[in-house]
Amino acid sequence: MDILALFGFFAAVFATASSGAFFRPGPWYAALQKPAWCPPNWLFAPAWSVFYVLVAVSGWLVWRAVGFGGAAMAFVLYAIQLILNAGWSAIFFGMRRIDLALFELVLLWLSIAALIWAFSAHHAGAAWMLVPYLAWVTFAGALNYAMLIRNPRQASTSGLRT
Repeated sequence: MDILALFGFFAAVFATASSGAFFRPGPWYAALQKPAWCPPNWLFAPAWSVFYVLVAVSGWLVWRAVGFGGAAMAFVLYAIQLILNAGWSAIFFGMRRIDLALFELVLLWLSIAALIWAFSAHHAGAAWMLVPYLAWVTFAGALNYAMLIRNPRQASTSGLRT
């Protein structure tokens, strides 16, 4: 049962990650003005892979400790952060809305911070596993903001990807 549950957490995280595969950066992103400290494109996939593993395992650890019923609010926050995580790619790359993506990223950051707090009541290790994810989302927010400032014409360009 534990292994099946772990696969379930990985499936949920994989579904979240698939948003990044569906909404790809493409030429629009390549044309954006980026800060000098923007990581190379090749770094994003391995970094996110590590964070997604940590998110899946942390959820599983809390589930093993107290079950869904013992941490109902924590798992609501878990689901919210997964939805917000998936939504960022759709907003930034799909809709090409740098401004809305930044707002959405703030909500994602808040949901992760709340999740860390909620998980800490049930499993300290699971909560600590989410800290690198929060740090990366903090960095991503700074990067999103820097791109918003550097690309004012692109900031509110709407429309689905072509």
